[in-house]
Amino acid sequence: MKILPLRLFCIFYLASGLLACSDGAKGPTIPPPLVKIWEVTQGDAPYPGQYQGQTQGSRAAQVVARVQGVIQKRVYEEGGIVDAGELLFQLEPDTYKAAVENARGALAQAEAQFDRANREWDRIRPLYAKNAVSQKDRDNALSDYHAAQANVVAARAALQTAQINLDYCSVLSPVRGLTGKEAYTAGNFVTTGQVLTTVNQVDPIHVNFYAPSTFVMRLKQLEREGRLIMPQDGFSARIRLLNGIMYQKEGRVTFIDKQVDPATGAVKMRAEFPNPEGLVLPGQFVRVFIGGAMLKNAILIPQKAVLQTQKGDLVMVVNKENTIEARPVQLADAIGKQFLVEKGLAAGERIVLEGVLKARPGQPVRIDNGAQTPPPGVPAKEAQGVSGTGAGQGK
Repeated sequence: MKILPLRLFCIFYLASGLLACSDGAKGPTIPPPLVKIWEVTQGDAPYPGQYQGQTQGSRAAQVVARVQGVIQKRVYEEGGIVDAGELLFQLEPDTYKAAVENARGALAQAEAQFDRANREWDRIRPLYAKNAVSQKDRDNALSDYHAAQANVVAARAALQTAQINLDYCSVLSPVRGLTGKEAYTAGNFVTTGQVLTTVNQVDPIHVNFYAPSTFVMRLKQLEREGRLIMPQDGFSARIRLLNGIMYQKEGRVTFIDKQVDPATGAVKMRAEFPNPEGLVLPGQFVRVFIGGAMLKNAILIPQKAVLQTQKGDLVMVVNKENTIEARPVQLADAIGKQFLVEKGLAAGERIVLEGVLKARPGQPVRIDNGAQTPPPGVPAKEAQGVSGTGAGQGK
């Protein structure tokens, strides 16, 4: 009798053990995948929009010289805030003061001539009624009276013009706002119409932005279909500054163009914001958020719950048995991080929010959303007690 070598004996023993295991109980099965769900709701929801915009003073006024002359002094501080009517520049007024005095003297002369002509007319008129003077004398007196009267009117206008020119030597701010840099220093001779500086009215501040024409057309379409409620007092507006901070004061959209800009294919809009502290400066780029329109009976779902395939958009629906069903959906607008659903879903249905790639049609899943779906063989009450996320906790 031959004795088997030790190596052959070990191989024989392991093979026997594997055969024994194959005839016994099966190994552990893989549990259904764990997913988070989103319960579909239907109701009124805001229909916002956001765009890139740039701020602009509500009034950007160029301060120009209304008369020519030498700049005597600059009164304002560059970059500071000035009130409407505040003195900015002073031009040398001597020449214009002399013109005022000259016009005042011419007016005095005209008034004296008118007084003499008026007395002559008062003397001639009763004499002519008594046929004591000729028709020619009467006509000459009346003409002199009217001429003297016209000369007084002209002299008064000349005095007013001279006074206006003298007043223009004091260059005042047309609006309240931020001043710009001076264009000419004291001692320079400026002529009528030359720009001396600019003043930007920053309270209120305007924000100009462009909305795609498709967005404007979509608003009109939804309103026509009765699916959108437009704001009665116009769109509200908020802005976010470049540093990421939201400006605290709310504005209103005050202008929507009636035509599409052919260069950009967009519609120009403007919003107005109160800016009493001058925190928002003209020329800044900001992010504009408009609101006020409300969608009626809308179904919105998170974008990450949607699978985009060659056959169209799909969502994974979890039925009452916690089994996956692939459901085609028709989507409309992207609103923030959500899609507006046109067809394919109803309120109360559940879709997979996280774990979409793990979910397979016809496959059961465990739900990691509030009360979890118990693993196979574990009662629901025990599963809720173990998970710590059961809906009945805390009661």
